[in-house]
Amino acid sequence: MMYCKLALRNARRQTGDYLIYFATVILAAALLYAFNGLVFSKEIAELSVRMKQVRWMIVLASMVVVGIFGWLVSYAADFMLTRRSRELGTYILTGLENNQVARLFFQENLAVGAGAFLAGLLFGGILYQMLRAVVLTLFRQSYRFAFTFSPPAAGLTFVYFTLIYLLAMRRSRKRIRKMKIYDLIYLERQNEDKVIPTGRKRRWIFAASLVLGAMGTVLLLAGDVLSGFIGAGCIILFLYGFFLSFASGVPAFFDRHPVLKYRGQNLMIFRTLTARLASMGVLMATIALLFTATLISQGAGMVFHGLFEGRTAENTCFDLFVGMEGADGDPASYLDYIRENISVEEALLYRVYETEEGQVKEYLSGPAYYSAFYKGDTVLRYSDYAALRSVAGYPPVEAGAGKYLIHCTNYVRGLLEEYDQPLTLGEDTLELGGFYTEYFSQSYGVANGRGYILVVPDEAVTGLPVHHLAYAARTVQPVSREQFYDLTAIADRLRAANDYRIYAQIISKADQTEEMAWSTAMLVFPLCFLALALTMTAATILTIQQLSESGHYRLQFELLRKLGMEHREMAKILRKQFTIYYAMPAVPPVLIGVPFILHLANAPEPGVMVGINSPAAITGMALGMFFLIYGIYIVLAYTSLKKNVLP
Repeated sequence: MMYCKLALRNARRQTGDYLIYFATVILAAALLYAFNGLVFSKEIAELSVRMKQVRWMIVLASMVVVGIFGWLVSYAADFMLTRRSRELGTYILTGLENNQVARLFFQENLAVGAGAFLAGLLFGGILYQMLRAVVLTLFRQSYRFAFTFSPPAAGLTFVYFTLIYLLAMRRSRKRIRKMKIYDLIYLERQNEDKVIPTGRKRRWIFAASLVLGAMGTVLLLAGDVLSGFIGAGCIILFLYGFFLSFASGVPAFFDRHPVLKYRGQNLMIFRTLTARLASMGVLMATIALLFTATLISQGAGMVFHGLFEGRTAENTCFDLFVGMEGADGDPASYLDYIRENISVEEALLYRVYETEEGQVKEYLSGPAYYSAFYKGDTVLRYSDYAALRSVAGYPPVEAGAGKYLIHCTNYVRGLLEEYDQPLTLGEDTLELGGFYTEYFSQSYGVANGRGYILVVPDEAVTGLPVHHLAYAARTVQPVSREQFYDLTAIADRLRAANDYRIYAQIISKADQTEEMAWSTAMLVFPLCFLALALTMTAATILTIQQLSESGHYRLQFELLRKLGMEHREMAKILRKQFTIYYAMPAVPPVLIGVPFILHLANAPEPGVMVGINSPAAITGMALGMFFLIYGIYIVLAYTSLKKNVLP
């Protein structure tokens, strides 16, 4: 009974001393419960037959996240064991056995974990509602708040937490049982062993690590798998080499620049910083590696979301679209099925023509990247174009006599910024009447052109060959999954009957929207989940390390006060030390992550990643989200440190 009371008292004290760690463990429980809620939700599973795959991806991501949080708990347990080694050694001196002290330490941390688990379930219910709202919005379903508790999700979260704490505490219990009183009492004075012992070797490693970092970043952007693996290896070597040798690299720099060494408070700031890095270089390198993985995961998730959203927006301007290759494409089978099974509000069956000479295509084949599909330029009659705009819900436009229009994607519009050439079709010469850039199903070969289409007066298409037939419709109700599959079955049957010489493309707005939602939940959710877990873990460990030095900082600044330094100067020194300490593990990941995200966002076909999904916007949002979470930890840590340190 006495052990239980003592364990609970110490657990309450740990919660106060390591509040940021306790709050992070609560968030960990909340995140695991919220994502497990998606796994076991029948409502989410019924949104699509593909959601079963999303369940397994979330479970797989959760296992990785459990490993990450397990490392956090294990590190925190070892850290608290080191900081409380004198106290635990005193217990042994008073007569307790090592096994009893180990059991006491285990019960304390188990109490902290149990409290965090229960609090995490409450907060996780709110997070689950947020995730549920996002998923339902992706599938174009209405959302109503309804607080629910999922016993299976809570049970799986409990299993995860049990594994995390049992595995983390097992190592600490073994250490306490085997340690002697002397080793336990003086455990706090032990520092990280120097992996690179001499200053000369450290300076060489410092220079070589910078070269490896540049090489790794370039190889990571090369595109092929082998270069990517080699680049990742170079980056890992760079991070560990950089932080392990930094403590020698900075003094060597100041030895060559003595004027900078004694300017302002540089000597004190960098002396304190290099002393810290000399004792925790491996830890700082590991945290920098986690931050690099965070930015890459966050950026990749946003790129995938932008890619899915951009492609879906371009291809879903019509509720139903059927493109049939060749001038002799047989639309009767499709039209008969649609007439009998799908309620159509407005529809059009039309022809897409092709010129013999690709005047606009030749213009686009210059230095800019444009992937051509047709031999010439695709052409559409104005009457068909006007009808298609009505089907898509766009306002009507006027071409004017003797004019032609170009309907194109935003990307192609940028390439045609200075294009104003007349168009000659037979005996007709037409002047350019303007551009229109609404979404118009221009991504496929049997759609409305590849990136652009020319709209001409009806009589101007006389004599032009027909490239393909197409059918576009606005339906009363969304095309169901079964109806879409029936139409694709008709296309497969017709293709087989013609020895696979013809091709048809069936596009359903409902199917494309579902695929976009499923793809987002399949890839984006796990990547964001992983990025959030990595950021929280790394920032928590940094903060625990920083706040643990408050006693040392307090004595240091008390001495400076006695020597006559003003409070304002001491606050300035503390801010600089604090800023450099938190910036050190974040700067290399930013230098690596930003080029990678930009490269990845520029990889899809042009015109997809635009607007809020443009490469620059995605990079900015990824950095913003990372620094938002990181900044919260920084503000909390600085506020606490300033309050406890400055006299």
